[in-house]
Amino acid sequence: MSVQQKVLMRKISKSQKKKLMLSQKKEQEDEDFNDELESEVSSASSTKRIKDTDESEGPVKKKKKKSKKEKTNEANNPVDETELAVSDDEYQKHNEDLGQKLPGSGIGLGILSDTSFKSLEKVVCDQTLKAINDMGFTKMTEIQARSIPSLLEGRDLVGSAKTGSGKTLAFLVPAVELIYKLKFMPRNGTGCIIISPTRELSMQTFGVLRELMKYHNHTYGLLMGGANRNAEAQKLSKGINIIVATPGRLLDHLQHTPDFLFKNLQCLVIDEADRILEVGFEEEMKQIINLLPKRRQTMLFSATSNNKTEELTKLAVKQEPIYVGVDDHKDEATVAGLEQGYVVCPSEKRFLLLFTFLKKNRKKKIMVFFSSCLAVKYYNELLNYIDLPVMCIHGKQKQEKRTTTFFQFCNADTGILLCTDVAARGLDIPAVDWIVQYDPPDDPKEYIHRVGRTARGEGGRGHALLILRPEELGFLRYLKEARVPLNEFDFSWNKIADIQLQLEQLISKNYFLNQAAKEAFKSYVRAYDSHSLKQIFDVHTLDLQKAAYSFGFSVPPAVDLHVHSSKKDRPRKRLGGGGYGSFKNLNRSDPRFKNKIYSQPQRKKHNDGRQFSRI
Repeated sequence: MSVQQKVLMRKISKSQKKKLMLSQKKEQEDEDFNDELESEVSSASSTKRIKDTDESEGPVKKKKKKSKKEKTNEANNPVDETELAVSDDEYQKHNEDLGQKLPGSGIGLGILSDTSFKSLEKVVCDQTLKAINDMGFTKMTEIQARSIPSLLEGRDLVGSAKTGSGKTLAFLVPAVELIYKLKFMPRNGTGCIIISPTRELSMQTFGVLRELMKYHNHTYGLLMGGANRNAEAQKLSKGINIIVATPGRLLDHLQHTPDFLFKNLQCLVIDEADRILEVGFEEEMKQIINLLPKRRQTMLFSATSNNKTEELTKLAVKQEPIYVGVDDHKDEATVAGLEQGYVVCPSEKRFLLLFTFLKKNRKKKIMVFFSSCLAVKYYNELLNYIDLPVMCIHGKQKQEKRTTTFFQFCNADTGILLCTDVAARGLDIPAVDWIVQYDPPDDPKEYIHRVGRTARGEGGRGHALLILRPEELGFLRYLKEARVPLNEFDFSWNKIADIQLQLEQLISKNYFLNQAAKEAFKSYVRAYDSHSLKQIFDVHTLDLQKAAYSFGFSVPPAVDLHVHSSKKDRPRKRLGGGGYGSFKNLNRSDPRFKNKIYSQPQRKKHNDGRQFSRI
């Protein structure tokens, strides 16, 4: 044994002795207090928290040392060793720090059917049924009752249902059963892959999978962007039976991780298929499907259906699939417990309306949707600066920050979350009271997904507010065609907080807020110009001066908006001359400059051979 190993063993033995002495001392102090704590720990485990350390270590545990105890427990508990993904550790860490139930444990509380999970006793193992019972589910939702029996038979399936209807359990139960019946071991590699569009949705799905695998010994893990790729590759080399992944990171491992054993894949699940294609993963999905084995079971779930999802279905599903659409016969595309409406607001008063609404409902749980990341960033800084606490999630944040904010808002009773459409799909955030769409969605389907964050589950209640300019009222016709009922909300405009003058003074004096406001204004106009419904959201109908008021400007800032009616009117990128973008375009051939060569100007060297000189 080397010297370093001896020192390490000495340290470990000392720490164990110290823990033993502390536990014995605390047991002697107050036995009744210990019994009370033990009952709290047992009740916490029944609410699907991560398993505590061995009872022999004593019931009194300090929160600061929880991460260390989880590591020691992994060495002694074979079940915990199955959690192989690095992202799993991050997921577990955030959940333990907050001390709350994992988000996603309430997934599946959709419109319940008359079919109970006990009816699956002959086709589903006891371990899975026991875990479902621990999660608090007795009856299936409609999508689960119509999907699970066919999937257990090995059929391919394409399912469509509203958000919050229990799609997650509908594909997880058959996937877990398949791996169990085939007796997959780590040496067999990956048997099931579940693809989700966003990191937050992947973590949420993984949280439900963790609870479902409570009594199983199969390995499972989470692969997503923002996590340590090398550590993920090491875990893959050991063998992960069930994987939850985002498309980009999954394709990366499929192409560049040699020890990733996926030739034994038996099941592929594509969750939120329409969203995966919308966020730009169409090419990645084609490559992933081509790399995976052809003989497999495929499940494709989505909240909406369009031409692109049909193309993905033809590409991914090799056999004749079963189509399950539980909402096709419904009169409304949104849930019954959702009270939704709109308000007509001129451009110059949009922020005043939002500020007044948030100030009045600051003790409720609210999500506010914007069209761009820079707008979310600016209004987050502004509202926190003027003592209206808010949180934010957008695509330009680092993964650690997004994860922390996601768990913080999930476990909060009240709060305000500013976000882009990255939070509009699949996320099960408990007890959201209001969904405010400050910037209109790109289409009615995106509206349905946004408002799906509230009124989730059986008997769920919620409210949704859509803010429209007078020129945008034509959007209501598209919502009506999509079976979305909206009523106009009445607001007392004389009660709107008139803080426009103070806002303009603040933006003019604060340099950092001023710069953020300029970038947000620019991104807002560009997002408006890129709207798919240009006949309704026409950028030429946008009064820039009035729009600038909501960003704290009395006059539109002098910024290049890059908005042009046609490509011919757009300025060409600069070629050469040493400016920004010269190298970026040097290798592009242009017939106008076919015989001209551009070179990057260099600083002249001195006679003594030095490139720089001191002054």
